Amino acid sequence: MAIELTQSARDRVQQFLERDGGVALRLGVRKTGCSGWAYTVDMASEVQPDDVVFDNEGVKIVVAPDSLAFLDGSVVDFRSEGLGSAFHFDNPN
Repeated sequence: MAIELTQSARDRVQQFLERDGGVALRLGVRKTGCSGWAYTVDMASEVQPDDVVFDNEGVKIVVAPDSLAFLDGSVVDFRSEGLGSAFHFDNPN
């Protein structure tokens, strides 16, 4: 089981954690009606007892067990494109 952040994503998460507080990046998935699944990206203020925790070069990533199968093996990048910027997932699943 692994989830990896690119350097760009790690830098952005560290900026968010320093600015807003929190202990980790929380990744997940949620059902979005008939169109399938969507990623969720939040800052975690605490680690829940059942969370799976990854350490990616000093940045903690937490994932709830029910999302783990959907995210295992993913590489998360942070990109700025035009006027917007967002996290992007390269997911083998």
